[in-house]
Amino acid sequence: MDRDGEFADYFAARADVMRGTAYLLCGDWHRAEDLVQTAFVKLYRVWNRVSRRDRLDAYTRQIVVRAFLDETRRGFFHRERVTSQVADGSAPEYGPDDRVVLMAALARVPARQRTALVLRFWEDLSVEETAAAMRCSVGTVKSQTSRGLSALRALLPAPTR
Repeated sequence: MDRDGEFADYFAARADVMRGTAYLLCGDWHRAEDLVQTAFVKLYRVWNRVSRRDRLDAYTRQIVVRAFLDETRRGFFHRERVTSQVADGSAPEYGPDDRVVLMAALARVPARQRTALVLRFWEDLSVEETAAAMRCSVGTVKSQTSRGLSALRALLPAPTR
């Protein structure tokens, strides 16, 4: 099969999965689509040089994560707005298992912590694989995961029994 055909097949098979991961990272479907598009453009540029096709998902996921983190560092999608009103800090009146509440809380967790949480618990990567994808040490992954879980717990409503 030719280069373009192989790439098109891979894109068709994996774009939705990568879009889901990107959405969990950024919390916005439009941004997720942009991140995936950026990732696949970068992947296409090096398609002939990718030697380990068995690690293609990990490589593509790493591109998505790096694109997200780079975008966050630039502050392009900075969401804090200065207002004269104090924001209400109470959580919505949903059950803790409600996906909407979880997604809203995850979107408020800082970017690197959110990245560690998504890769560790959504993508089910090991600490070492997460460290490689984030280009940081294993210790950083552990601390970012711990801080991210604490931040997420603080943002979620208390469980009702």
